Amino acid sequence: MRKCTSSLTLTAVALTMLMASGSVSAEKSPGKYCDTPSRCINPITKYGAVTSPNYLASVAGLEVLQNGGNAVDAAIAVASTMNVVYPQMTTLGGDNFWLIYNAKTKEVKALNASGRSGEKATIEFYKSKGYDKIPSRGYLAANTVPGTVSGWDAAHKYSRANMSNKGLPWNKLFNSAILYAQDGFPVTTSLHRWQEINVDPKDSEFRNMQRFDGFRQMYLKPDGSAYKVGEVMKLPQLANTYKLIAKDGAEVFYRGSIAKKIVADLQKHGGVLTLKDFADHKADWVKPLTVDYRGFTAYNLPPNTQGMASLEILNILNNIDVKKLGEGSADYYHVLVEATKEAFVDRDKYLTDPDFNKIPLDYLLSKQHGKEQAARIKMDMAAKDLKPLDPKGDTVWIGVVDKDGNAVSLIQSIYHDFGSGIVPEGTGVLLQNRGSFFSLDPSHVNRLEPKKRTFHTLNAAMLLKDKKPYLVYGTMGGEGQPQTQAAIATRIVDFGMFPQDAVAAPRWLHGRTWGASSNDLKMEGRISQSVLDELKKRGHPVAKLDDFTDSMGHAGAILIDPATNLRYSATDPRGDGLAVGY
Repeated sequence: MRKCTSSLTLTAVALTMLMASGSVSAEKSPGKYCDTPSRCINPITKYGAVTSPNYLASVAGLEVLQNGGNAVDAAIAVASTMNVVYPQMTTLGGDNFWLIYNAKTKEVKALNASGRSGEKATIEFYKSKGYDKIPSRGYLAANTVPGTVSGWDAAHKYSRANMSNKGLPWNKLFNSAILYAQDGFPVTTSLHRWQEINVDPKDSEFRNMQRFDGFRQMYLKPDGSAYKVGEVMKLPQLANTYKLIAKDGAEVFYRGSIAKKIVADLQKHGGVLTLKDFADHKADWVKPLTVDYRGFTAYNLPPNTQGMASLEILNILNNIDVKKLGEGSADYYHVLVEATKEAFVDRDKYLTDPDFNKIPLDYLLSKQHGKEQAARIKMDMAAKDLKPLDPKGDTVWIGVVDKDGNAVSLIQSIYHDFGSGIVPEGTGVLLQNRGSFFSLDPSHVNRLEPKKRTFHTLNAAMLLKDKKPYLVYGTMGGEGQPQTQAAIATRIVDFGMFPQDAVAAPRWLHGRTWGASSNDLKMEGRISQSVLDELKKRGHPVAKLDDFTDSMGHAGAILIDPATNLRYSATDPRGDGLAVGY
């Protein structure tokens, strides 16, 4: 297979000309990792584009765009539907972060809708209960306020006030979420798989989720078993909660009947969140972080997210001729892994809520620091490991571009798959366990304190060229997010690959998974044995995984061709997603 040779302006017309001339035939893909030309470049759309890890959610967003909604409206429709049909990765009880490009003002806005710890959440409280770490599941893992609904609310109000297309009213954005929660939806392969994993009775730290009444009643069949692929799941309590949110707005979730039900159930079972915690919560508009990358401006979110690490990797790569390394070569994987290690050293040293600790972002993202980090990379030797990296979290990334050129890069999560496992009675709201990531060590930078936002793996990305979006992209996958973002950016910018080709391409993950005591370098099986052998020779602890493994997360991307304004969208074959447009 030949590799796509285009850069910024490869269009459908150019591709047709190449095929007519014999340079690309119907039997040969225009990409390196696609089966056919259609697989590599579809969909190409003129007006709107949506990509997400679930096909029902993507279609929900497309319907909103076609009915007059803007990119923010569509993103809310996608995200709210994801919370119904993809609850292993995202629910109403989680957090989200936004990058919003406003085509009218030509600016990128960043929104932090992550929840803070409760006023009673202290190190002393957990120590008095006999804990040396916050439990991963259960009522004491649900110690931060869910921020998701506040993010939808703030983003929608911003779009109504500031975008040229005011979009749709709030109550029109939840039709699909209500439909699927009330009437049911077919269980996907991903949902079935994670349900089965989480009913393992032998693991009461991370699994055995049927021990929680709310989870068992909502997400398992009456006999306590997982749903099979294609069976229909209904979530009537969640449907009722969505109806209240559609009617009464975010207020009902944070100061009304939903908040009261959540807090009553938590306090009944020894939880720490209070009505005041919910009432005091708000999402915050923050200044996005940027670095230059090969003539593009790369945008990401500031702390408490690890967006700084994602940008540090690009800042390091600016000092290396990535194209000369060769895409898919041992040198390519080696350099990106080593750049990741450099970025993660800074991340783990500094990252927490910036309201509690000063973080030297100007220095960390400076060109000089990037040069110094790049200079430490040895081509013949892997840097010896650092402390074990924390396991991945579970998340969804959503991308939307509308007909006016507004764009959204949105990431939403509950941390571990199915979060805390707690569904407060009468709500259908599965609460996240993001706050279990806080440390109970008083000297740790990310130590637990009341009203604090924890270190967040979530980060959403965009590349702009000449003040217009060129690439809207992101992924789920905790530790893997900065790594996969770097893979997508380099494969598209440095090697001219189509978005679908870049997303489908073999990936890697430097880190560890739950229960592992040390880091390894997980590599997908499609990477050649000769490359794996060379990486082992350089000292990388290579672990070969399946060809398309869920461990690599579910990524997506939308490229806006600056010459034609066409949108090239991509979804990840590792998930249940769909890229759509019109």
